Amino acid sequence: MERLLARHRDVSVVQTGALLRRDEVLVADSDVGRAADLLRRWTAGSEPGPGLTRLRLNRSARVDVCELSLLARDRGLSVSPNHLVYGQPMWWTGPADRPLPVPPLPVPDAAATGGGAHGVTVAILDTGLDPHPWYAAADWFAEHAEADREVLDADLDYELDAQSGHGTFIAGVVLQRAPSARLVARRVIGGDGVGDELHVIRALHGLKADVVNLSLGCHTFDDRPSPLLQRAVAALGRGTVVIACAGNTASDRPFWPAALKQAVAVAALDGAERAWFSNHGWWVDAAAPGTAVHSTFVRFGEFEGYAAWSGTSFAAPAVAGEVAARVARGMAPADAADAVLGSGPVRPGLGTLVA
Repeated sequence: MERLLARHRDVSVVQTGALLRRDEVLVADSDVGRAADLLRRWTAGSEPGPGLTRLRLNRSARVDVCELSLLARDRGLSVSPNHLVYGQPMWWTGPADRPLPVPPLPVPDAAATGGGAHGVTVAILDTGLDPHPWYAAADWFAEHAEADREVLDADLDYELDAQSGHGTFIAGVVLQRAPSARLVARRVIGGDGVGDELHVIRALHGLKADVVNLSLGCHTFDDRPSPLLQRAVAALGRGTVVIACAGNTASDRPFWPAALKQAVAVAALDGAERAWFSNHGWWVDAAAPGTAVHSTFVRFGEFEGYAAWSGTSFAAPAVAGEVAARVARGMAPADAADAVLGSGPVRPGLGTLVA
């Protein structure tokens, strides 16, 4: 926590343990006019953008953004603090573990796995995507902008940032289950694994994909979903399935966006049992392997493009890949998700066990 706060000096911690961007609130586009009137005495500026507007508050006013958000919600407005989100091998006091280098893995063969004749697109909102032999020559990879590539050493200390390679690793997990998938990567968290609700919502706005993987999240200040994030996920419609990691705080406290009704929340398994770090509870829909997972990775130092890593971050794309594989074989995304969730035994607090 000390390292995170030292690196992100605009962040504050509230009593419930939620992390917030200081002096910022997010407002749904439809509510901007009314919210601006209500919050005018505290507002120092605004930043409109796709899907929502960010209001910057006057720091000298020492406004409690949580109380202010509740005040606005009581008046029927969709307003939220700008919660931090973080990738999930993140443990509350630091990464649950670090990736370890492993030998090269065989390239997934769509023909051998029944890859399917139907196109399927999987969006990965994460740390970005690095070139890799598995897909560097694919047309879909060439469509990615530099802004959506991995940043490996943002602090220039000649060491790989704690969660650099996170998005590239997730891409490999998806492709091992759905080799024919077209991937769309959007960088919404940094190499330290930290981002915020604002950038996730803006990346979701107008997104076209059959499956969206969100291996990130947070606890909110009031343990209720952010109305802004809830709206953004719901706006994707039934044509898109959202898969999200359940989080690594080893508790049953709802973790968002996974706990949204519109998302499939995925916990991590260690063999046939819950991984020690994995969240669990009534709101979890599925569990998949999440310890010592092997996948694609960046090339940096001792890493030659492959790694083993643990976290609910890597259980979620296993389920996303299973859904995508069924879409590639002709199923509608919602039906494919239902099929995956009905395909295995069910465990209380973990949902369907996906091998």
